[in-house]
Amino acid sequence: MAALALKILVAGGFGVGKTTLVGAVSEIRPLRTEELLSEAGELVDDTAGVDRKTTTTVAMDFGRITIREGLSLYLFGTPGQDRFWFLWDELSQGALGAVVLADTRRLEDCFPAVDYFEHRRIPFVVAVNCFADARRYDANEVARALDLDQGTPVVLCDARDRDSGKEVLIRLVEHAGRVHTARLLDSVSPPAGPV
Repeated sequence: MAALALKILVAGGFGVGKTTLVGAVSEIRPLRTEELLSEAGELVDDTAGVDRKTTTTVAMDFGRITIREGLSLYLFGTPGQDRFWFLWDELSQGALGAVVLADTRRLEDCFPAVDYFEHRRIPFVVAVNCFADARRYDANEVARALDLDQGTPVVLCDARDRDSGKEVLIRLVEHAGRVHTARLLDSVSPPAGPV
């Protein structure tokens, strides 16, 4: 039996916790491409609300979770800044789905990721990283604020917590499975018409 690896992206705005989520759930030491924030970057990176952030992902993060023998999840954390978005097309090739991390203090920062996955028809869930100093909203309020397509799951999480991160990934895999199955059935169903 050949080994199967499912590719999942972890996306969202700058400083939302993508690297933290990948690191929290990965069974291996994650590959990180973080660099120190520089004075030159201050001109292009909006650090409002993430003042304590000192590094940023410049290519991707990578982690792995083994579900069972022969089945693994490969996690690819995307960079959050606009200037690195050219990497997203390569990273998204063959992805089962994506997690869009959101921070309610800067909710607008996840709009580009939501738009990206909606336009490419890549199933995704929105995971609200519940920061201690952020106002709490329930999943329905976040879904309305983001104007998500009907059925797109929104879950509340703590990106630092392994179990919380795993729950997010479970919801994504379940959602992506339903979406891909529905698409497959639509593609093989005969067109409806007069009998």
